[in-house]
Amino acid sequence: MRKRTAATALTLAASVVLAAALPARAHTGDSGFYGTKTPYAPGQNARAYEQAPKGFVPVFTENVSRHGSRAASDREDGDLILALWEKARSEGQLTRIGERFGGDAEALLAAMDKIGYGQLSGRGEREIKETATRLEKRLPELFSRIVRNSEQINVVNSGKDRAVDSGTLFAEALAEGDPSLKPLITPARTDADLLYFHKSAGGEEYRDYVDNDERLAATLDTIMDQPATHTAARNVLRKIFEPAFVERMSAGELDDIGTEVDAAQAVHALYAIAPAMADEGTWNMKRYIAPRDAEWFAYLGDAEDFYEKGPGFTGSDITYRMADVLLDDFFEKIEAKRAGTSTVGAELRFTHAEEIIPLAALMELPGSTKQVSPSRPYTYGGNPWRGASVASMATNIQWDLFRKGNRYLVRMLYNEKQTAFKQGCKPVAKGSYFYDADELERCFGRAGS
Repeated sequence: MRKRTAATALTLAASVVLAAALPARAHTGDSGFYGTKTPYAPGQNARAYEQAPKGFVPVFTENVSRHGSRAASDREDGDLILALWEKARSEGQLTRIGERFGGDAEALLAAMDKIGYGQLSGRGEREIKETATRLEKRLPELFSRIVRNSEQINVVNSGKDRAVDSGTLFAEALAEGDPSLKPLITPARTDADLLYFHKSAGGEEYRDYVDNDERLAATLDTIMDQPATHTAARNVLRKIFEPAFVERMSAGELDDIGTEVDAAQAVHALYAIAPAMADEGTWNMKRYIAPRDAEWFAYLGDAEDFYEKGPGFTGSDITYRMADVLLDDFFEKIEAKRAGTSTVGAELRFTHAEEIIPLAALMELPGSTKQVSPSRPYTYGGNPWRGASVASMATNIQWDLFRKGNRYLVRMLYNEKQTAFKQGCKPVAKGSYFYDADELERCFGRAGS
């Protein structure tokens, strides 16, 4: 999460809205609140899927998947909170539960040191392999066709290790399920323009927005620098540090190590990454943060992602316009299959949250349709967007192409849940999840392309 230090005065309207950022409700047990670090779970049991209309058979599938669960990107958060912990310990300023925090944090960091920061965890490897296995079981007729016709299975990645490894594991799991697929899986290809577009040439305007847009900076400062954030931060820190130590932090006496908000965010960051590291150990990080405070810091992280990668401000598409290159690729693969110019049976892409989130907004997937005005900021109470549902670890979007004669239908799965296309796209029948390919071309403005 970006650390923001510039204070921005709250407008009266923003104060009123932000005071209700979290819906009022009771919290019991561990409710999660891991944001985009949430581990993957399929959204639907395959037995509940709508069957294809009579006579239609699957002839092609394509997806884009975020990499699986991973270690933290670096140990910055761990180092910050442990530096404060060591200082408090030397001064006798740890609570009884706080005395245990250092060991728990050190153990988690050691596990991430071992597998490598930013690398797939054991849980992440399983997420990817199990998703591949379910894909194969969902479409046995398609994979039999791929073998029978010696069609290709293409694997494309962003070039980053965790995406490369995810693609490799996915392909290996397909081959394990049916060894006859192995020779049909082409060598993995890297395409950063397609699958790391936020850092490629096509993302130049977007990067300027993130780095220099004053409205964005002011909005995120306003969301961050409000009383609820400081209250939540002190709640978190009082579990670990004695009140006098927390008061010194609140007064800025320890800013050379980290502010109270920085420190609380670091605790939440370790809490949020711990489930992704479940195969490597038991971390007990949830004892150090109450559900209500975990939800608040998840909200702050979601707010940043919402404005920097998601639906963003009303009337602007700067955060997701660049994802058009990926949506175009989905259509191009469908069009080639329909035209008979493609010998590919499956196109499998592996990328990152920075690509999945804007693609979801561009496609108007559930939860990614509502923008906000500067005077009515993003809140949990007023907007359905959640990082955990839009782009959890291993989030995937899949299109399946079915054929009957010269007619083609497309079905979309979002995290393996059958999902309607955006408003204005008409399915083949009311309530159906199948769409005529020509209708999707019309709906997305690609007719005649």
